[in-house]
Amino acid sequence: VQLQASGGGLVQTGGSLRLSCTASGRTFSSGAMGWFRQAPGKEREFVAAIRMTERNTNYADSVKGRFTISRDNAKKTVSLQMNSLKPEDTADYYCAATPSRPIMTAMGIMSTYDYWGQGTLVTVSS
Repeated sequence: VQLQASGGGLVQTGGSLRLSCTASGRTFSSGAMGWFRQAPGKEREFVAAIRMTERNTNYADSVKGRFTISRDNAKKTVSLQMNSLKPEDTADYYCAATPSRPIMTAMGIMSTYDYWGQGTLVTVSS
């Protein structure tokens, strides 16, 4: 499974960006996909995740109400709509996927995911 992330860029505080992650290769119709981010000098952290066969989503507290994760199973794509961006949202954003259906509390854990894409850089200027 290969994951290709795109959509990063430079935006001003309060602006919006939409990230996309497209899966290819040996894909799967179940399981879950998620987004994590890593700011310079910090550990990678969970952002949002969604199950592929249900509407269950999970968000980090820091992005609730501002970010929305969605999926298009036909296009094998998961998107992250980011609104009201803040300078502290600046980071490399990584998408991840697992063919297994995780429990809700596991959707925010890195070890849940088997496949990772390359990062896409989001920079929010103040």
